[in-house]
Amino acid sequence: MEKIVNALLAAIEIWDPYTAGHQKRVATLSLAIAREMGFNPKQLDTMRISAVLHDIGKINLPTEILCKPGKLVPCEYNLIKIHSEAGYQILKKIDFPEKIAEIVYQHHESLDGSGYPRGLKGDEICTEARILHIADVVEAISSNRPYRPANGIEDALQEIENDVNGKYDTDACKICLSLFRDQNFELKEIQLRDIERT
Repeated sequence: MEKIVNALLAAIEIWDPYTAGHQKRVATLSLAIAREMGFNPKQLDTMRISAVLHDIGKINLPTEILCKPGKLVPCEYNLIKIHSEAGYQILKKIDFPEKIAEIVYQHHESLDGSGYPRGLKGDEICTEARILHIADVVEAISSNRPYRPANGIEDALQEIENDVNGKYDTDACKICLSLFRDQNFELKEIQLRDIERT
């Protein structure tokens, strides 16, 4: 299984090195939040694999859209939005444990129903996808993007802290904020497992 995960990461890294680094940083934060929420080892492994591969569907997108330096026009943004389902379609064909493909499918869903691709609401969204959504937003805002420089971690934390519409999971948000503000957490790329020892 680790060889499959590493092979998929290698594929996305060849296609878009930024996406691979983003996935690894999101995985580190997702795991930290999940640990604080009391996930058991099996649940943590599901969280890790889902986070490491959450944007694998972007391999389906043209690099000129992924790396576009300016703002996306609506038709380009609509193309970007298919990556969650594309990731689901890729991962559901692999004999992964648990619900990894479904977590990837849901990682852009919001509790208030404003997310995509299915507009899921509340309890329709699994806990792992709620965590992944927050980690994804925090990493994206605080890192350099092709179309803008990094905004910094405090801007990212303000985004989830000032969630007036209820898009994000409250418990996961509180834990995320505490990790950075009270525990000096830093966003780093997750270390992949040594598959020779697995």
